[in-house]
Amino acid sequence: MARWLPRSTDLTRFCQKLNRVKTLEDDMMETSFNRCLSTIDLTLLGIGGMVGSGLYVLTGTVAKEIAGPAVIVSFIIAGFASLLAALCYAEFGARVPKTGSAYMFTYVSVGEIWAFLIGWNVLLEYMIGGAAVARAWSGYLDSIFNHKIKNFTETHVGTWQVPFLAHYPDFLAAAILLVATAFISFGARVSSWLNHVFSAISMGVILFILIMGFVLAQPKNWSTQEGGFAPYGLSGIMAGTATCFYAFVGFDVIAASSEEARNPQRAVPRAIAFSLGLATGAYILVSVVLTLMVPWHTLDPDSALADAFYRRGYAWAGFLVAAGSICAMNTVLLSNLFSLPRIVYAMAEDGLFFQVFSRVHPRTQVPVVGIVVFGLLMALLALVFDLEALVQFLSIGTLLAYTFVAASIIVLRFQQQKGDVPAAVASSRPNPEPQEGPSAGELKEYESFSDKLQLVDRDKSKEQREPGQLKAAFEPYLEFLSDFYPGEVVTVAVVTLMVSAICLCSILVFGNTHLHLPTWSYSLLLVLFSLGFLLSLLLIWAHEQQHNTQTFQIPLVPLSPALSIILNIYLMLKLSYMTWLRFAIWLLLGLLVYFGYGIWHSKENLREPRPQRVSARYVVFPGGSLEETVQAVQPSSQPATGLPDSGTDLCKR
Repeated sequence: MARWLPRSTDLTRFCQKLNRVKTLEDDMMETSFNRCLSTIDLTLLGIGGMVGSGLYVLTGTVAKEIAGPAVIVSFIIAGFASLLAALCYAEFGARVPKTGSAYMFTYVSVGEIWAFLIGWNVLLEYMIGGAAVARAWSGYLDSIFNHKIKNFTETHVGTWQVPFLAHYPDFLAAAILLVATAFISFGARVSSWLNHVFSAISMGVILFILIMGFVLAQPKNWSTQEGGFAPYGLSGIMAGTATCFYAFVGFDVIAASSEEARNPQRAVPRAIAFSLGLATGAYILVSVVLTLMVPWHTLDPDSALADAFYRRGYAWAGFLVAAGSICAMNTVLLSNLFSLPRIVYAMAEDGLFFQVFSRVHPRTQVPVVGIVVFGLLMALLALVFDLEALVQFLSIGTLLAYTFVAASIIVLRFQQQKGDVPAAVASSRPNPEPQEGPSAGELKEYESFSDKLQLVDRDKSKEQREPGQLKAAFEPYLEFLSDFYPGEVVTVAVVTLMVSAICLCSILVFGNTHLHLPTWSYSLLLVLFSLGFLLSLLLIWAHEQQHNTQTFQIPLVPLSPALSIILNIYLMLKLSYMTWLRFAIWLLLGLLVYFGYGIWHSKENLREPRPQRVSARYVVFPGGSLEETVQAVQPSSQPATGLPDSGTDLCKR
């Protein structure tokens, strides 16, 4: 029976396949896409992805039902939390200017299977997000015309009562997605121009709302007579923060577009910073004027801004607000349709997804097959499916991507850059200078093997510390860690940090409610997992990291990514169990695709060399010197041949 069990070597090789990382090209600026996007183009793409219908709906909903006027504080905290994730994307987008966003960042640092699962979740996130925005766009436009479109469809087409299907087919939502797909397929330049138009109209409407809102502001609406500034207290502010956090999830379109940026090393970080700053400012200021125009407890959650102007006697302003809302939703649609095919292209280009999606149109220089196919799928979702139950799924996919990108930043920062060689290894390399005497062109010789070891030890003490190596100040206290390969200890510490964060957040979220832990065990577990998190953080900090001044780097590593990790995990655990169940089912489908197709067609699988056994051979020549060479050992089935004719041959295997 034991013969049917896999051998340990086979399991090791299989695990190595799952965790292999992507090999980057020497020239990462080379691409089949058209590098035509400027910093302004990327900034407007980011603003379009973030400032959508949430500005017109989310602000009123959170203000009335969750936080009151303190929704302003909720947006400030949510903006800061989003900044931690955005800075991680900015560093990766500048350092790895390739399309694929979180998928690509995970692939180059963590491993293949994790990258595939991130990309797989992002695909569904964009499809559901785009379809949901299209249905919201359709419903908003229909409400302007007194629901005539809905009534006409129900009368002439009919309705159905089927689980997971919409009450009636939404042809208008499907049509807007098909039109947007057609424009996106014309190329990045056309998509950017269209996004400019809608973004300009949307920002103009926001500017009008702010000016008119401050003119109509009444400070008494924040007074204690109306409930005060924070009627729901700190718990309401933090609950509002969790909801407001999802208003900023659109900035990853900038990272997904880095392969089409003219100067991604500068444009991507700047565009992410500008777009996130402007979006945060817009959400905060609109929340201020909204809660100052009318009392927060009288807001209409479905159309707070339009209703506020109507109640102050400016009904005509409602049409401007409606126009701004529709334009904002158009930019979100363009953002989803722009990003999704590029992530599919990156996965197909790496061999992890079907190769047909890696084709780039020679004229428009966009992945037109992916655009058309996924545009049609998105239109089908918007046409017949009930998306309200699936919208929460967007959150878990986004937060998981943020978590892995933050972990990837830590891992990559403490790895050696491509082409770097530790000084101790370099010191023992052959001398490239011509040598005099009969040994010219030969390997460097040492009188004895111990002499060579002493030389390496002396060089090791003088060498410059490489990324991933223990800092010199900590070596006397953690000397046992200096024997590991650079970056190994950091990788283990990152895994420990994430496990500690999951356990810590689980106790915080479920300790008093679902687990019903007694006070002493609740406190003890909090202390233990907090210590595990902090010790992992300190262990990572005790190692050298890369200091690259050529591209943007997130400050305070590993603290900043670690804070992003624990925040994202906490928010994921706050989601409902049905969201986790759907997430698990989708992951299982992704694993079937990966093990059925991706793992066999991966380009990294084709690059893997055949395993060879290696042995060191020491040859003593008549002169008494010792020379070390490394050679591949022939398979045991082939007899060893060809020993030197002169001298003594000593082989150590």
